[in-house]
Amino acid sequence: MSLPRVAPEQGLSRDYIAYLDELSSSSFTGDVEYSYGSRLAVATDNSVYQKLPQAVVFPKSVEDLQCIGSLANKHPQVVFSARGGGTGTNGQSLTAGIVVDLSRHMNKILEINVEEQWVRVQTGVVKDALNDALRPHGFFFSPDLSTSNRATLGGMINTDASGQGSLVYGKTSDHVLGLTSVLSNGDILSTTPLSVEEAKQRSETDDSYGNILKQVFASCVEQRDAILAKFPRLNRFLTGYDLEHAYDSESETIDVSRLITGSEGSLAMVAEAKLSLTPIATYKALVNIKYDSFESALRHAPRMVAAKATSVETVDSTVLNLAKTDIIWHSIADLITDVPNKTLLGLNMVEYNSNDESEIKERIAALEAELTAASENGEFGVIGYQVTFDKSDISRIYAMRKKAVGLLGKTEGTQKPIAFAEDTAVPPENLADFIMEFRELLDGEGLRYGMFGHVDAGVLHVRPALDLCDVEQEKLMHSLSDRVVALVAKYGGLMWGEHGKGYRSEYGPAFFGEDLFNELRRIKAAFDPSNKMNPGKICTPIESNDELVKVSDTKRATYDRTIPVAFKTAFAPAMDCNGNGLCFNYDATSPMCPSSKVTRDRRHSPKGRAGLIREWIRLLGQQGVDTKSLSAEQFSSSWWERFVNSRKKEEDFSHEVLEAMNGCLACKSCSSQCPVKVDVPEFRATFLSIYYQRYLRPAKDLLVANIERMAPVMAKAPWLFNAFLKPAIAQKAIESTIGYVDAPVLSSPSLEKRVAGKVARYDYNVLSALSEEEKQSTVIVVQDPFTSFYDAGVVEDFIALIRKLGISPVLLPFKPNGKPEHVKGFLERFARTAKNTASFLNEVAALDIPMVGVDASLVLCYRDEYKKALGEKRGDFQVLAVHEWLSELGDTVWQNVAPSSDTAPLALLSHCTEKTALPTSEKQWQQIFAKVDQSVDVVAVGCCGMAGTYGHEAEQKQKSLDIYNLSWEQALKRYPAEAVMATGYSCRSQVARIERFKPKHPVQSLLACINNK
Repeated sequence: MSLPRVAPEQGLSRDYIAYLDELSSSSFTGDVEYSYGSRLAVATDNSVYQKLPQAVVFPKSVEDLQCIGSLANKHPQVVFSARGGGTGTNGQSLTAGIVVDLSRHMNKILEINVEEQWVRVQTGVVKDALNDALRPHGFFFSPDLSTSNRATLGGMINTDASGQGSLVYGKTSDHVLGLTSVLSNGDILSTTPLSVEEAKQRSETDDSYGNILKQVFASCVEQRDAILAKFPRLNRFLTGYDLEHAYDSESETIDVSRLITGSEGSLAMVAEAKLSLTPIATYKALVNIKYDSFESALRHAPRMVAAKATSVETVDSTVLNLAKTDIIWHSIADLITDVPNKTLLGLNMVEYNSNDESEIKERIAALEAELTAASENGEFGVIGYQVTFDKSDISRIYAMRKKAVGLLGKTEGTQKPIAFAEDTAVPPENLADFIMEFRELLDGEGLRYGMFGHVDAGVLHVRPALDLCDVEQEKLMHSLSDRVVALVAKYGGLMWGEHGKGYRSEYGPAFFGEDLFNELRRIKAAFDPSNKMNPGKICTPIESNDELVKVSDTKRATYDRTIPVAFKTAFAPAMDCNGNGLCFNYDATSPMCPSSKVTRDRRHSPKGRAGLIREWIRLLGQQGVDTKSLSAEQFSSSWWERFVNSRKKEEDFSHEVLEAMNGCLACKSCSSQCPVKVDVPEFRATFLSIYYQRYLRPAKDLLVANIERMAPVMAKAPWLFNAFLKPAIAQKAIESTIGYVDAPVLSSPSLEKRVAGKVARYDYNVLSALSEEEKQSTVIVVQDPFTSFYDAGVVEDFIALIRKLGISPVLLPFKPNGKPEHVKGFLERFARTAKNTASFLNEVAALDIPMVGVDASLVLCYRDEYKKALGEKRGDFQVLAVHEWLSELGDTVWQNVAPSSDTAPLALLSHCTEKTALPTSEKQWQQIFAKVDQSVDVVAVGCCGMAGTYGHEAEQKQKSLDIYNLSWEQALKRYPAEAVMATGYSCRSQVARIERFKPKHPVQSLLACINNK
């Protein structure tokens, strides 16, 4: 059958269409998006829930927020939910109404006041971005959460976020000096602490703020005794609306900001915030204490708290073992080593801060003496420890801890650790007993789980592994949730110690009791009488009959369980996404998802693309398609049918998915940077192969897919083809007809002419006749289409380098690699290419001579895409990247090489695919250059923006240049052109296009070091 048109399932209601039309024609200056894809991108967060909104709006100013609210007065059915980074684990920002996303535009740092130690920000600012701006001034915003590289200040305010070190640094609410918020009616609310007298005077006015203050006096002042009697004294104690601290009896002040902070967007939309800052401690130490059991780690933690540690974080063996399988472990393996003859089952990470070096060293020395004695005497379960004072080492360890949430989603099988009871808070002295009983509860159900958290505050994150596609296991989740509520009550704690209520709001009435819960409802009515702000969360207005959301509400799995099993298998990488959102990492020097960074569009991220694919295959399964399998082969259509379909202007959700997939650079950073290894290029290729069974392929895709067959032919007469390609008129013609820009020119003279007489040609019989000693001093160079035909000087210099090292190079005949075919979704052709090339390379591998490829991204294709396409038929051949082969050479090879005479360091900028798939590559390059006494600076950069052919596509060129400007532009300004090295062909091409000089490949610089003696 032919591939059917895929129609979105849920359209917009008339009420929302009318509202959005009016908003679009008003003074609103932001973006309004209501495509199915845009709505899907914010239908999930970091929780198990899914709720499709009617639209997403992206305001640019406080005035835009006013416009959103005031216009809604005319549309009673329209409701909102503010959203920042979408990192909530309990569905706090999900809504069936309109999502108001402040992260795209309202992300400015407005003012930093160093003297008075405060900062004023728009609430779309990412937490780590704020701290990057504050660091040069010696300050930081101290509440430290694991999602800090993508969580926004608005989200932190709305959930009163805390995280690591809260015993010392407090929660977000302890740092809020003032808020500028917008109410559901469009009124602006500016809140700062007021004296009781000021507040009384202000409460007499008949406006929104006055009515709110009246209710604060009634609910927070008059009910003071009941509030203090009900709420236990805990460091982490989220009530939703902070009844206790809205009134400070000691200073006699009223602070409405305390009610808004932690309200999960159910009272107002927070636009701007004035926040207090914390000085960065001069000295820092981290003690990693290793235990024989997780219980030992929990029971020993109070001694660290008593010793006045800044923070005590813990992880169990489940998290540690998962971390060891992740890319992140290579950076900390020497900081958390195994203990000989002992099994590491628990880890406490104990941090001390001080501005006095002697004081911190004395405290650490005392702790070391205690820990040494404990490990020698078998006390407290301590089996060892390690201390580091290096701030960069400490940051790397915490990066592992912060990644723990995502790492738990990497577990094998359909049962995945999920968030629903993961932020329980009990008094720290009760934590160990509480957790042991919690474990008994989970063990009794035969569940696996991981644990980590803030033992100093009595908060531990526990995530049981469940498959919510199984209806019975979803029911088990609901009953477990109820039982955990009872368990925390037994130990004097709270179900939501850190991550807020969200869909757990149904437990609010039982926790507060009827009287105090009604006070919450009265406060809600004072702020939002029509229940427009995130309805169903925290509480409902006192006179309202609206219901609260429930733990049993609609989940992602509700939809996923309807997807045919074969469809899930075909798109397994997309199905694995657990929503943790690490792909939203704002850091421009991180290689993770450059398209997300430059577009600030959630659709153009691994999570966004995975969500679109999940919905696409779900809808496709409802179209009468054979659900026993899913691949391009099962769909067939003629060229004419595809032509007709391409000319139609019919609505097809497939087009929205295509747009998101075309925005992917196929850099594969997600495949290793994502904790659960969501490999977008893999499922993107599968999607493209299926999509183009219904529609015609663009000419540029055909050009890319055939480049490996065309290049060897064109290289026979490079001067002829270059004469055609170089003129501006030719480039314009290529752009207008094919959609290709800045087409690269062929190397001239060709590689064949460059290396004539300098390298042996491949001859199996000659090579097989070599002695073992001769084979050890021979290396086979595997060609790739880009360096061989478009950057032949690199291969020429690599061959010269090999000869300089006293080794005999052999140039393998060019065989197509197939990666360009895979990138564009020509999967049948790719499978044939991979089969033929693998067969040849297995034949060469039988010679037992090292094979080396110059471009690492092409080398990695042999290891990854070939394995997925061919399985065991791939064989066991191995092609090494250049740095891998050079690292394996013995010291005797380098003894005959004179050291470099240069003292200035070289700069190494690595290809995204290489440094994420081969995380030790940069360090290995440094070690290689050290053998010739040449220092190398590893430069932290993200993607260059070229990514193979992406930067040559006319529709992507501007994004390509914008991505380059994120990190590469600034990095290159720090080094002279002659010092710059770039490992990727695409990276060198991008720099040449923009900066008008071409960086060297490291082998070229290494050769220069040897030659310049």
